[in-house]
Amino acid sequence: MTFGPLVTTDWLAREGNATDLVLFDASTYLPNEAKNGREEYLKAHIPGARFFDIETFSDPDTPLPHTLPSQGRFARLAGAEGVGNDTRVVVYDQKGLFSAARAWWLFRYFGHQKVAVLDGGLPKWLAEQRATEAGEPAATGERSFQVNVHARKVRGLGDVLEAIERDDTLILDARAANRFDGSTAEARPGVASGHIPGSQNLPFSRLLRSDHTLQPAETLRTLFSAAGVDGKKPVITSCGSGVTATVLLLGLEVAGLPEGALYDGSWTEWGSRADTPKATGVV
Repeated sequence: MTFGPLVTTDWLAREGNATDLVLFDASTYLPNEAKNGREEYLKAHIPGARFFDIETFSDPDTPLPHTLPSQGRFARLAGAEGVGNDTRVVVYDQKGLFSAARAWWLFRYFGHQKVAVLDGGLPKWLAEQRATEAGEPAATGERSFQVNVHARKVRGLGDVLEAIERDDTLILDARAANRFDGSTAEARPGVASGHIPGSQNLPFSRLLRSDHTLQPAETLRTLFSAAGVDGKKPVITSCGSGVTATVLLLGLEVAGLPEGALYDGSWTEWGSRADTPKATGVV
């Protein structure tokens, strides 16, 4: 039976205690937000959830924020949290759908198919007056996790430079419109405003309903089509630092469209370099 890419709060309420299930709170916040994902997790999380620290599940040896970790690092960290290759993994975040998709994408990149996002995340869980708990999670037994990298799911700086030269790939930017058009400054110091030339803007927030759940497949297909997705041209998604761009990747899958690839360095890398072309204004 296929698992994911989404599960509902009702499903989690029924399945949450299953021995083959690991639940993660994968919350993170932007540099200009006065919140810390782990601190908020310790205050209140869905019972049984463990904290998936996106910064820990990243490469510690690069100046770019939360980029892909090595195969060995991911395998070791996932196993230490009790995830084996036969484990079902569910991820959520404190905003509804923001950073949970990054954790989902990481598991998929490293070959784990049994992973799903909790649709609506913690806000929907709380709106339904379901139980939470506080503090550190219970200890868990370490398991062996074997990775199987799906390299096609990621793109680097060189790939994107080639793509804009050939004009045979659609680049979708998940940032808010005022960041895309350059009318507001980026939160990270030293990062220019604007966007990758030729890219299209599809703010990730447009993929969400008022209750923080993902739009239905038909609506997603309409949104993607309006942004230039035709099901034939390859799609690369980008954002500020490789987090909300994965919401677009999740949306593509739910919509039944061909999978896209993530530009992992995203605008933090592109906008901080002097040798990359940049554009401003509305496309």
